[in-house]
Amino acid sequence: MPDTKFRVIRAGPLVSFQDLGRNGHMRFGVPKSGPMDIAAFKRTNRLLGNAIGATCIEVSIGGLELECVEGATSACIHGGDFHLALDQVDIANGEIFTITSGQKLTIRAGKTGSWCYLSLAGSINTETWLGASATHFISGFGGGALKADQSITVSNANILDHVADNKPIGQRAYHGYIRVTLGPQDHYFTPTAIRRLLNEEYKVSTAYDRMGMRLTGPNLELNTALSIPSEPLMKGSVQVAGDGVPTILMSDHQTTGGYPKIATVISSDLDMLAQLRPNQPLRFLAVTPQEAIRIARVKKIELSS
Repeated sequence: MPDTKFRVIRAGPLVSFQDLGRNGHMRFGVPKSGPMDIAAFKRTNRLLGNAIGATCIEVSIGGLELECVEGATSACIHGGDFHLALDQVDIANGEIFTITSGQKLTIRAGKTGSWCYLSLAGSINTETWLGASATHFISGFGGGALKADQSITVSNANILDHVADNKPIGQRAYHGYIRVTLGPQDHYFTPTAIRRLLNEEYKVSTAYDRMGMRLTGPNLELNTALSIPSEPLMKGSVQVAGDGVPTILMSDHQTTGGYPKIATVISSDLDMLAQLRPNQPLRFLAVTPQEAIRIARVKKIELSS
């Protein structure tokens, strides 16, 4: 089929092109980036028959409005509970629909969730960096952030049957807690700090972006001087600066750092964590590494079924 073209009418902050990220470069100081909610990203592509890692548009709570100016293609949106409309007609999360020339697609924040993914049936033409379109926001490398009046071209656009996918994406329901394994530097903290982390409530602060999620709540005191060498970091690390405030590292996190990590969010809860909004409360629940592995295996089965 011929190319389908879109014009960006409006794009909120942190709306960008993302694929599954660039692997194998963190040792050179290059973050992986990629989607904040990996399960929603994959499900959206799978529904349209795209490659599982095909480029999508990641939409923040700032929202997005597009106009199709040429051609037609099917599309699907999955992720947080956003309000979706095609020419002011509501669309369900997970519904496959077709957008044609002259129609406008509006995505704006709904009741819950911070991110959703717009997948288009075909191949979105974007710039790449080190073989990936994933946007690293601080550098601007990759496909990039979307801006008003920007043109988007979809090659090999495809029209699919209109169906709705109402199946939950893994463990979508937020139960009020995020599971973590303690460490790797929990021994740098006082026993009181560990009890606070696991028994008291925190909130997502307004300092939340693709690099990290800073929390508000009880301070976590160190029991020794803050003097550890920088070391590799990973998504989900709960690092604590000298002020005792915890920050959870997210998709665009730096590759090394010297702040102690009191805990690490298990991979199975990272997508759920990413969908929390500023001022939303959360608690931490400690699990063993063995339990984290078991949970990850169960989630993988759920996502592949």
